[in-house]
Amino acid sequence: MTSGPSQPERCATPFFMAALFAAMDAEVTVYFTMEGIRLVQRGVADTLSVVKGGKTVIEFMRDAKAAGVTFRACAPSMPGFGVSGSELIPELDDVSSGGALADLILESDKVLTF
Repeated sequence: MTSGPSQPERCATPFFMAALFAAMDAEVTVYFTMEGIRLVQRGVADTLSVVKGGKTVIEFMRDAKAAGVTFRACAPSMPGFGVSGSELIPELDDVSSGGALADLILESDKVLTF
C-alpha cells in the first residue's frame, strides 16, 4: 500500500479487495510503504474517507483485519514520513525491512499494488 492521506480516494479499495480475497480463503498481506505508512499512524486513517460522510479508511482496514488480512509496515519508510514506533495502530501485525517485502513478493502467487 503506497497511497496515503494525500490521496484518500485511493485508500479504501485495497482494503475492500483484501477483505474480499481473505473471505475467499486466500492468504492476504497488506504491506504499507511510502506514503501508505501514514495509514498505520494512530489517528490518520480515522480522519480519511473516500466520500464525504462515508466509511472511514480505518473502518475498511478493520473489515480487512476481521477477514483475516495481515498488516505489515516498512520500517525504512517510517522516519521519512514522521511515523514513530510508539504511535502505530494496534491492527498492525509487524514492522519489517524492505528485504521482508522482497521475500513476500517472491513467495507470493499473486501481487496487487495500490
